[in-house]
Amino acid sequence: MSGHSKWATTKHKKAILDKRRAKMFAKLIKAIEVSARTGGADPAGNPTLYDAIQKARKSSVPSDNIDRALKRGAGLETGGAQYETIIYEGYGPQGVAILIECLSDNRNRAASEVRVAVTRNGGTMADPGSVSYLFRRKGVVIINKEATGSASKSVTEDSLMEVVLEAGAEEINDLGNSFEIVTEPSDLVQVRGAIEQGGYEYESAELSLLPTVTVPLDGAGATKVFSLIEAIEELDDVQNVYANFDVSNEVLATLG
Repeated sequence: MSGHSKWATTKHKKAILDKRRAKMFAKLIKAIEVSARTGGADPAGNPTLYDAIQKARKSSVPSDNIDRALKRGAGLETGGAQYETIIYEGYGPQGVAILIECLSDNRNRAASEVRVAVTRNGGTMADPGSVSYLFRRKGVVIINKEATGSASKSVTEDSLMEVVLEAGAEEINDLGNSFEIVTEPSDLVQVRGAIEQGGYEYESAELSLLPTVTVPLDGAGATKVFSLIEAIEELDDVQNVYANFDVSNEVLATLG
């Protein structure tokens, strides 16, 4: 999910702690393997791989699993599948646009499972290009407000601005328990480096798809959309789900 609501970041944290831990680990490992295969196995020269490794480490994926994924991606260890990136488009309840990013070694299986999950949970599939134009590729860094820098500095919007704006950040959004820093894709590495040099620890730094327009949801609509997205994310081939909904803090509070 794009970081445009407290629900998105809260859900990510819960997923690490609940029964879906193993499933999330598998997706993080797959991302490392594919990044190493397509861009080289040296994180210093492959920013996408570096971010994938950092995300796995911050999610407590065992180091041995990360190392084996790197070796498979580099062709030094057998057992790696030939994954391809596939994007599916659709609509959820109340006209919410949805982009579904898959890494799969079986295009037919991925298409079938995504279609079933979408249609059984109140959504409809859409033709290629009918939804993607509503999103833009951006770099996104998430920083927990409770994190502290190397000099025990508290994380505030003003302190982050001083660090990231000169590095190329476009905006900082307050997500409640965390800050979202948005950059152009080409500036993500520089902004991430500025954050690290400034002594701040980030939760994630990666390329994402952010909506250019959003659809406001009431409680009933939010419940339906969240259920649809969770059903899609349960699929093994699905890596990311992006949607253009907007849910206010007041609505989120009513949903618990």
